[in-house]
Amino acid sequence: MTQRTSREPLVFAPGESRALGQAMSERAGIQLAALEEREYEGGEFKLRPLQPIRGRTVFAVQSLAATHEAPSRSGRQTLFLLQCLRDAGADRVVAVIPYLAYARKDRRTKPRDPVYTRYVAQLIEATGTDRVVLLDVHNASSIDNAFRIPVDHLSALPMMAAHFTQHLPAGKLAVASPDIGGIKRAQTFSRNAGAQDRQAG
Repeated sequence: MTQRTSREPLVFAPGESRALGQAMSERAGIQLAALEEREYEGGEFKLRPLQPIRGRTVFAVQSLAATHEAPSRSGRQTLFLLQCLRDAGADRVVAVIPYLAYARKDRRTKPRDPVYTRYVAQLIEATGTDRVVLLDVHNASSIDNAFRIPVDHLSALPMMAAHFTQHLPAGKLAVASPDIGGIKRAQTFSRNAGAQDRQAG
């Protein structure tokens, strides 16, 4: 086994995103770095990288989806971790956010409406993050308009279509959208499912 150099990239994944970070790091062949995580009274916490990161590219993996922790907590963890990595001397900081909370509120529909997508983007940019990787956001065009740093928007729809068409009984597959905003995603899913030698509509 070759010894890693101090310039090789690292992956950090706090809290409930640890298992996801582990799977991603193994698939990419990038080391999952040790991270100190401490909890304090009153809901405060501490995140600290336990190995040198100066001059390296680092990936911070954190989903903002609500599980037993509120999105606001995982959001704070993400912002603090990104800033901590920058302060510790990382050369490039890449935020990998599989689920971006508050992305549905991407435009004003009423007077004085907040635009949370832009607010979240500004908070991430303020940490000195160099790049953001997102997965299947609510509205990809709004993400492009919200961020002023490079954003890679990935889609899992082809993999999801392949999975479901392989595991569901043979026959026609109906694809529906819960709202108008999801119609394009439903259409993309339908096309991908149809490409798997199955009728989908």
